Amino acid sequence: MTQPTWSERSRQAVWHPCTQMKAHEQHPPRAIVAADGPWLIDDQGHRILDAVSSWWVNLFGHNFGPIREAITDQLGRLDHIMLAGLTHPPVVELSERLGALTGLGHAFYASDGASATEIALKMSAHSWRNRGRPGKHRFIGLQGGYHGETAGALSVTDIPLFREAYAPLLRLSATLPSPDPRHAAAGVSSEAHLEHCIDALAAYLAEHHEHLAAIILEPLVQGAAGMGMYAPDYLVAVRRLCDHYEVHWIADEIAVGFGRTGTLFAHQQALGPDGVAVKPDFICLSKGLTGGVLPLSCVLTTDEVYAAFWDDRTVHGFLHSHSYTGNPLACRAALAVLDTFAARDAQGQDVLARNHVLAEQLTRRAEVLTRHPRVRAFRHIGMIWAWDVDTTEPTFASRYHRAALQAGLLLRPIGSTLYFMPPYVLTPADQESLVHGAVAVLDQVLAEIDALVPGSAGPQVEVPVP
Repeated sequence: MTQPTWSERSRQAVWHPCTQMKAHEQHPPRAIVAADGPWLIDDQGHRILDAVSSWWVNLFGHNFGPIREAITDQLGRLDHIMLAGLTHPPVVELSERLGALTGLGHAFYASDGASATEIALKMSAHSWRNRGRPGKHRFIGLQGGYHGETAGALSVTDIPLFREAYAPLLRLSATLPSPDPRHAAAGVSSEAHLEHCIDALAAYLAEHHEHLAAIILEPLVQGAAGMGMYAPDYLVAVRRLCDHYEVHWIADEIAVGFGRTGTLFAHQQALGPDGVAVKPDFICLSKGLTGGVLPLSCVLTTDEVYAAFWDDRTVHGFLHSHSYTGNPLACRAALAVLDTFAARDAQGQDVLARNHVLAEQLTRRAEVLTRHPRVRAFRHIGMIWAWDVDTTEPTFASRYHRAALQAGLLLRPIGSTLYFMPPYVLTPADQESLVHGAVAVLDQVLAEIDALVPGSAGPQVEVPVP
């Protein structure tokens, strides 16, 4: 009797994230049994290049020695303890080092990005209440912003597919224009569009600041909006306006932190009039925090916010908990990530310097994709590349994803946006495989779509997520 495959067993037992499970009747999930560097290996021995870092989490490749060794060492010392009334060395050291890197010296931990969003929102509103201003409990976000899929995070997320499905459960926030120049009106320059967005934010804050706790945004890159990229000047304006109107700024660095945009944190590219990087009131971290190895998220905040909770009364404390807060294994993984960023190779280069060289190489190799006749709006920052494909076919993303897997590439377009967000370890040969494979799959999928009889595509059964 033939034993069922891992894929077949998964279909029966596992409810996959952001997936219409009925799609797996025709397109079963691929079973991955091993990974090394940027490569995944399935149960049939096929190699797949992980060009999206397994949902943007993997920094230094799979099975990265320093992280593996740090976790193994910690497992022999302390696996887990509750962090209420107790502490341990890894969480202390990690908090100190993150504070030194960001200038925000108070760290609260959870397990994932959506939880970090929830924590920052609650912390902001509760801090205003503790300071005698309970009316400041509303939030604003940006057009196309994405901050997670729990109820609080969805309330500040502007992805209609998610918000409409759960609208009765949400306390929806206001949404302001995105500085992504792709949203500029016809004939309007990117600079003029940026000023329009700053003016819209200023007008909204002027009218509503008495009821606003915070604005939340993804610095420089709006991931789920199709890798929408915008100028750092917007962040400088956010800091100035938030200071003027007494509104917190929450920087969601969950996807863009840890080198993705070319600096350790994306907001560090926004320089104020004094030439110093502006600083948010809250920073949310996850994904790359542990190099994509263990679930961990962190919210960092200011002395002022922390002081608002310092009181003898329990009700004035921050009322949030999580059983695995500050797990020692995850913290050791994160410390290994910070060690890796701090280290230099024999040529004196650190990770960010090496990434700059890698990015230049991959951008040159990807010119064939940028010049493709069906591609427009190429954009690039740090270790993120994106291209908009000229198609209105709603099944483009799912078709491309499946065809790419067959070609040995893990790529998941967002709508009609094709993007690369690979680990920081691609060799020249890996880069060639990625670019040539991506172009070949694009030609294949567009040919299939162009050959469709109108109305023959059928229903889109896969959720178009990043």
